[in-house]
Amino acid sequence: MKQVTIHTAKTHLSRLIEEACAGEEIVISRGSEPVVRLVPVKAPAPARVFGSMRGRARVDAAFFEPLPDDELAAWEQ
Repeated sequence: MKQVTIHTAKTHLSRLIEEACAGEEIVISRGSEPVVRLVPVKAPAPARVFGSMRGRARVDAAFFEPLPDDELAAWEQ
């Protein structure tokens, strides 16, 4: 863990951001009292691609047949 003052953090913010992204824990303090922790933001999840499952899933004719009465009743409960 690396602890720096607010003044040092303002002066060396770019370097501290690089260190935080590399995995080092950076704590910014006011005097000797810790105030905040500098941590990297997780990258956003990649966007979904429409049609990415094309050709990977198969549906046979039984998929389109009506459900049996007992199974249909179970879904309606």
